[in-house]
Amino acid sequence: MNALKRTPLRDFHAARGARLVEFAGWEMPVQYRSILEEHKAVRRAAGLFDVSHMGEIDVQGPQAAAFLNRLVTNDLGRLYPGRIIYSPMCYANGGVVDDLLVYMRAENDYLLCINAGNIDKDLAWIREQAAAFDVRVTDRSPDFAQLAVQGPATLAILQPLTATDLAAVKYYHFTTGDVAGVPCIISRTGYTGEDGFELYHPAGDAVRLAEAVLAAGQAHGLELAGLGARDSLRLEAGFPLYGHEITAEISPLTAGLGWTVKLDKGADFNGRAALLAERQSGSAKRVVFFRTGDRRIVRPGTAVKAADGTAAGEVLSGTLSPILNEAIGSALVEAAAAQQALTVDIRGTPINLHLVKPPFVELKKST
Repeated sequence: MNALKRTPLRDFHAARGARLVEFAGWEMPVQYRSILEEHKAVRRAAGLFDVSHMGEIDVQGPQAAAFLNRLVTNDLGRLYPGRIIYSPMCYANGGVVDDLLVYMRAENDYLLCINAGNIDKDLAWIREQAAAFDVRVTDRSPDFAQLAVQGPATLAILQPLTATDLAAVKYYHFTTGDVAGVPCIISRTGYTGEDGFELYHPAGDAVRLAEAVLAAGQAHGLELAGLGARDSLRLEAGFPLYGHEITAEISPLTAGLGWTVKLDKGADFNGRAALLAERQSGSAKRVVFFRTGDRRIVRPGTAVKAADGTAAGEVLSGTLSPILNEAIGSALVEAAAAQQALTVDIRGTPINLHLVKPPFVELKKST
């Protein structure tokens, strides 16, 4: 593990009994007490996640807005200072380079949050695409640490730590302010489906802030939560994970993220021609979500079969839903097969896949 990157909270996690594993080149906590209990705590009260491994990039300059609208599929013309937009950015063939959050701080001044495993690739891609524009692309990842507090008790936990009116921060908006004396970008997005806040802050203040939030949350049922619960929570919510539901081979349209692809936004963008053709002709494959009525987890890569026994696709993500107490997941299947009965084989036992439209559980995120 010596070669793995570490967040500023690595020793904080180890001292609190975290099981540390490799994830996207980082040494990260996968769980503390148990994934099941951490998951339930987020749905019931709140969980504290270290997401300092995520990447942050500044995009600034006279043509920053025009450049970013060319880079991503969503319409950044709808942004204003303090607002956030989620978007894929695509290759020319419509496959996904990464999905990211775009924060607008001021005119032609943006912060991007990208996936940890894609930082180097994304930076190279963004800089290559920026070459024709008058913009500055700056990797800020080493400067930031990031905590995510998720769950219905989050507001009650964090508000006593800051003079900032957190209730005034709308969903997919952000502000700045001190939290427990630490200067933060305070955003309200979330990757669990629950209400919550992300606290971007100087890396050197990470331990002080984490200890303050953990102490403030004790009376409210706050639990430290690792990557295991983060994955099961996002899957219950039906959120995509890069490398699973979206990849260089799986377009946003195939993934069911058509709402992020603004073909009529008045600006050309990477992948537009391919995505336009896919929308006009229909996607050959579809990402679907399923539940099984069975506790046996369906692992990624498991073959999916149609009713007649022919190959229909494969599983992309799978886990046990602690709330439903059954296996759930996603799969990439032939578009025609998505209208049929589907099965998988688990150690010789056929399991029916019951297709559902996520989220799998009722969510209480902010509006």
